[in-house]
Amino acid sequence: MQLARVSGTITATVKDSQFTGSAFLICDIIDAEETILEPTCIAVDTVGAGVGDLVLITRGSASRIASKTTGMPVDAAIVAVVDEVTHKPK
Repeated sequence: MQLARVSGTITATVKDSQFTGSAFLICDIIDAEETILEPTCIAVDTVGAGVGDLVLITRGSASRIASKTTGMPVDAAIVAVVDEVTHKPK
């Protein structure tokens, strides 16, 4: 899993029928100090996250294991909204 911050949304009126009812969110992969490691990852939301939320993302085959993405052509899924990160910098 990776930590990310949701920075935007994507609206796709025409899409594969498997995505009906799914939200696509733009996420920046970050570290515990919120430094952007990878900008603009697109993820399917499975938990009701919104812009500005801190989230956990699964990628690759693990993203298709979440209950709302099983069998879907997904390579990134938001699986949790993070309440708090406790991190002791080196």
